[in-house]
Formats: sequence, structure tokens, C-alpha cells
Amino acid sequence: MQNYSTELLADEARLQYIRHFIPSVQRNAQANITKLAWAKKRFPAVYRFIYNIGTRRMKQIHFGQVVPLEDAEKIIEMVQSITRVACVCRSVTAGQKNGRFCLLLGIDPYQSGIDYADLRHSLETITPAEAKRLLREFDRQGLVHSVWTMKTPFIGALCNCNQECLAYRIQVKNNLLELMFKAEYLAAIDAERCTGCRRCQRLCQFEAIVYKYGQCFVSSEKCYGCGVCRQACNEGAIFLQPKNIIDGGFSLPAPADNQVSVVKNTQK
Repeated sequence: MQNYSTELLADEARLQYIRHFIPSVQRNAQANITKLAWAKKRFPAVYRFIYNIGTRRMKQIHFGQVVPLEDAEKIIEMVQSITRVACVCRSVTAGQKNGRFCLLLGIDPYQSGIDYADLRHSLETITPAEAKRLLREFDRQGLVHSVWTMKTPFIGALCNCNQECLAYRIQVKNNLLELMFKAEYLAAIDAERCTGCRRCQRLCQFEAIVYKYGQCFVSSEKCYGCGVCRQACNEGAIFLQPKNIIDGGFSLPAPADNQVSVVKNTQK
């Protein structure tokens, strides 16, 4: 993987894209969201075509996938370099210039000649151990981890997002385009352990947890499989399970006896 990533990053067209990525987002993101929302409202019949074309284009240049903490830590172990940088999404949507929630993977601005002038003050090269510590802290804060391509298939960033991030506003909140895949997992709640405290429901970024009959349940349709909800549960009632495709739908096998204990140990 390291050789493959190095070869991809050496492509001059990709380097040019990466060099212009952050300035382009800062200039154009808000205007593009406004245009998409206007088209969806005014021309709903035509918008499905725009949606499909736009999604196809994004998959080619800048697409993401949600990953739980365990997978994020494995990805950190595979890359050549890790650079902590301020989140460009929050700078656009909330004016937050110093929110250093993003990690560039394999892209060392100092060695690649990539000058992100507005973010230069926030750049920090960190070790895998430091990155894992940050990811665990972000997880406790309820931030959703996701990996992103810089001209697919090169994976250039691991983001830690909340509802102020552009992908959330475009895909989850307004359904303007599809920008990221859900994770390869779904959350599930052990009904015998759930006390109905609803702490997980308050932490969930995707409104995927429903409260009924004094207990919490996961909507498999809305769940993105990020696993952040596990941090909120003091009873160790929430766990992730791989998606099993059966007859075109998702089926969750019964959890193994040790799954809940594994989650509790992870939280500790």
C-alpha cells in the first residue's frame, strides 16, 4: 500500500488538485450549496439528473467513507506521514479558523511543495501514536471519523466531523449530493442492558437512534456505522456489527457473548 500511495501522489495532476483543493473549497463551497439547493427547490424533476451527475463526479475526485475508531486507527498505521491541519469545512461554515480536527494522510506539505497559506499556522506533523490519541479524544467528543480521496483512489485525509462539516450539510441534512459511503457496520443496542438514558441519542450525528417504550433502538436506515454512540453508553449496551447482505437487505446476526465486554474494555 505504501508504494502504491507514493506512486499515486507522484502524479502531477493529483498534486495540482491537492494544491488547489483547500483554496477552492474556501472560495466555492457555500455558493455551490446555495445553487444546488435552489435547483432542487425550483426544478425537482430535473434535479435527480443533477444529483446523479454530481455524485458520479464526486466519486471520481473527492469522496469519503465513514469509519469507526477501530478502522481509523488501522488506517493510521498504514500511511507514510500524518499532518494535523485545521478543518477547512468549519472555516467555511462556522468561521472557525483554528479547529484542528483533520489529518492529512501521506501528504506532507513541507516535502510535497503544497503551500496552504491560510492553514500554514495549523500544520503539525505527528506520529501514529499521537494520531491515535487524538482520534480517541475526538471519539469521546462525538466526532465522526471518515476517510477521503484526493482524486480517487488516493486516500489523502482522515476527517473528524460534526454537523458543521460540508459533507454533513450537503448529504445528510439537505440530500443535495451523495459525498460519502456509510461505514461497513451498523450499530445495535442490547435491549437487556439499555436503561433508556438517551445519552446515545443526544450524541448521534445522524438522528439514527429512536427512543420508544423506555428504551433506545437503532434505525438501520439512518445509521452510518460510525460507532460514536458507544462512547455515550455507560452500560456497554451498544456495539457494532458488520453488515451482512441477505436478499438485498441488511441482516444483523446475534452478537457474540464477548462483544459487549469488548466495547466496555475499549471505553475504559
